[in-house]
Amino acid sequence: MINVLSRTLTSMFWKKWLSDKSTDAPVSDSHSDLRAVVVSDVGCVRTNNEDAARFIRPADLGIRANKGFLAIVADGMGGHAAGEIASQLAVETIAKTYYSREESVEESLFLAFTKANRSIWQAASRNSQQRGMGTTCTALVVCDQSLYMAHVGDSRLYIFKNGQILQLSTDHTYVQMLVSQGVITPLEAEKHPERNVLTRAMGTHNKVEIDVETLTYKLENDDRVLLCTDGLYDYLSNDEIAQLMLIPALNESAQQLVESAKQRGGHDNITVLLLERVSNAVFQSPRPTEEIK
Repeated sequence: MINVLSRTLTSMFWKKWLSDKSTDAPVSDSHSDLRAVVVSDVGCVRTNNEDAARFIRPADLGIRANKGFLAIVADGMGGHAAGEIASQLAVETIAKTYYSREESVEESLFLAFTKANRSIWQAASRNSQQRGMGTTCTALVVCDQSLYMAHVGDSRLYIFKNGQILQLSTDHTYVQMLVSQGVITPLEAEKHPERNVLTRAMGTHNKVEIDVETLTYKLENDDRVLLCTDGLYDYLSNDEIAQLMLIPALNESAQQLVESAKQRGGHDNITVLLLERVSNAVFQSPRPTEEIK
């Protein structure tokens, strides 16, 4: 389980997901697997980490064929450590709800995000110290080579393909709205004083608009995917992120991304979840960290 209060480097999967949902369906891409690394750091200024992240690799091949692998990153906000509660609640609820649903990948993601939003809202309503807490959340499902995204807020999803990095998510921020309307340029947005003002967040209202889509890009061999919080991209340009994603070892690439953001100031928590497709011949399965019955 990843709910990091200090620096952590982890490759992980969950050993068993909801055995009563198990099927015997084959995994179509039987010659490759996914490897993932999570690095989360409190940064150079903050005293607690309000980010949360998880990568889930179902051991059951039927579940993996139907619902795929799941990667989630969330960036909480709120006083009295409430942001930390909101982000962890989002990750926990989405992971469990997604794999418990029988609907399509897209519908299951939508229902999981909807339930997580309601859970955070209800928790904040019951506790005055948590009132107003919320979180960003970006989730990716990899099913064979197909990619599915659910997204609220300004945590980001990138794909690194053929030496180029592409941002697949759209920030739900005031500044991005200005860019979309043509009021300011993307270059002006990078230095805008209100660039971190969110227009959507999980848990701040009883209902939230959720971006859910089947992405046009496929995850092929030698591709990498990055999910991250704004503590990373606020300090590194896309080109700089791409250069660090060229580092061959996945764990070293993730570590260097975080270190580079810290060297630039690290005023926020920094979370990086990197994953790549690898051949079964070279894949070494990590130890399970949690069993769900």
